[in-house]
Amino acid sequence: MGTNMKHDDLFGMATQFDDTEQPQRRIWLDAFEMDRDEVSLSEYLAFLRDQHLAPSEELRELIWHVVTVHLLPDYVLARWPALYVTWNEAVEFCRLQGKRLPTEGEWEKAARGTDGNLFPWGSKPPAAGLAVFGQYHVHQIPLVAAVNSGEEGESPYGARHMAGNIAEWVQDWFGIDYYVTMPERNPQGAKTSRYKSVRGGSWKSNPVVLRSASRNGAVPDQRAATIGFRCAK
Repeated sequence: MGTNMKHDDLFGMATQFDDTEQPQRRIWLDAFEMDRDEVSLSEYLAFLRDQHLAPSEELRELIWHVVTVHLLPDYVLARWPALYVTWNEAVEFCRLQGKRLPTEGEWEKAARGTDGNLFPWGSKPPAAGLAVFGQYHVHQIPLVAAVNSGEEGESPYGARHMAGNIAEWVQDWFGIDYYVTMPERNPQGAKTSRYKSVRGGSWKSNPVVLRSASRNGAVPDQRAATIGFRCAK
């Protein structure tokens, strides 16, 4: 996990994004399974319905806007990644599926493979077709791809959109210096923090954030157009 310190190419893709991904550590993980795709918006809305929960105001406004103003078909919207999801909602969704959120270690292994890829697809810089990133919309409409697309940029294990499209909640508390002290086997994250870890970058991210070692965090009750999730077991 993580990245070795580099000083000779400050703006290179292989250079650490920040100190939170250092030092690079070799870890061992018990066997696990990761969903190929991010959870879709239709799956998330069905979860809210079954739990007798209303979609958030932000999500209701987004759906109304893209359907009534942009005339986006339902079948297209259904395959968007889930967004405006809190960490607790992601945990409960996965639990009801008999699954859970992946740990940071599991997420990074699924993204990088056994060779420690720089990006899920290898070492080539992000480009159209490999990932959805660097997008901008004047009304902040998410410019995302269907969760079941992205074959060209899939990881060595076949997981899709692990770079860009939508950033993903994981199980761990986000510790800025956790890599210094984390155990070698099945690390579970910091004991406590203000933030939960978020991995993978989103449709708005710069290319360097799409590196599989890059880390970020968000408060657990945050709802954002850039954060979704996938499940593991």
